[in-house]
Amino acid sequence: MSVGGVYDCITKTPMGDQKGTLTVNPSDDGTSFTGTMISSMGSTDVEDGKIDGNTISWKNKITLPMPMTLDCVATIEGDKLDGHVKAGGFGTMPFSGQRQG
Repeated sequence: MSVGGVYDCITKTPMGDQKGTLTVNPSDDGTSFTGTMISSMGSTDVEDGKIDGNTISWKNKITLPMPMTLDCVATIEGDKLDGHVKAGGFGTMPFSGQRQG
């Protein structure tokens, strides 16, 4: 099954649960992807999106609550996504998601 799709995600942060929508658009060869992460703090483009089997990794550059680069990794099993995001000095936070549709 392709890792592509739109996922409703929840990240467990020090500021409480943060909801977001991750879009994963795999490349033709299935080794990389583009997409977006949309949350209450705005929309950011996926950077350096990589696919390794059912594991995806990417970066998001955010400006709120402060400028930083988020390093994200997730494993997709069926329609469920589980992973973590490393947010600079805020540490590593878990997130999960469910594919829409």
